[in-house]
Amino acid sequence: MQKRCQFTTDMKKILVLSMLVSSVMICSCQRQDSAAQQQLDQRKVELDAREEALAERKTVLDGREKALDERQNALDQREKALAQKERDAANARTNPSDVQGQTSDPAQVRAEIAQQFSAGAPERAQAKAKKAEKESEIQQQSQRQQEELQRERERVRQLKLTGAFMSGGAAYPAASATSSTPPPAEEATAPSPSQTPE
Repeated sequence: MQKRCQFTTDMKKILVLSMLVSSVMICSCQRQDSAAQQQLDQRKVELDAREEALAERKTVLDGREKALDERQNALDQREKALAQKERDAANARTNPSDVQGQTSDPAQVRAEIAQQFSAGAPERAQAKAKKAEKESEIQQQSQRQQEELQRERERVRQLKLTGAFMSGGAAYPAASATSSTPPPAEEATAPSPSQTPE
């Protein structure tokens, strides 16, 4: 009888111990799931902030591009005006009776046109070079930002996948995959937001 009593006591202890271990495992899995969810939410917030910053940069760059276009249009108009003056001067040389009241010295007209044309040429060339440089810079920056966004979206997608595995029961391998530090290869290739030119 005493043996039987001890056997039931041992069975109760084993049952209580197994229940306790099971509940501890379930609680730890839930904690890991909540930590992974917090990391995922934090990365989503960071990604949204980066997207907003990129949108702001794009609007600033669009404004700069519009200003450059306006300058280019102004230079084109000046060039057209100079070409018109040059044509008028050429016409004056061929038909001096039409321009009697305008200028009496054709050499003076030529010198004036040459001076205006030569003064406008470096500005036009410089403006075109600046515009091409800005467009190239904008395109490179846009490409870098798109690549950065793509990498960040891929990380978020990976976090979502590991979160799905964790809720499916494979909590321990997924916990190491959702660590807050990225792998060294990604860390070396991912440009930081401070490296992009404004």
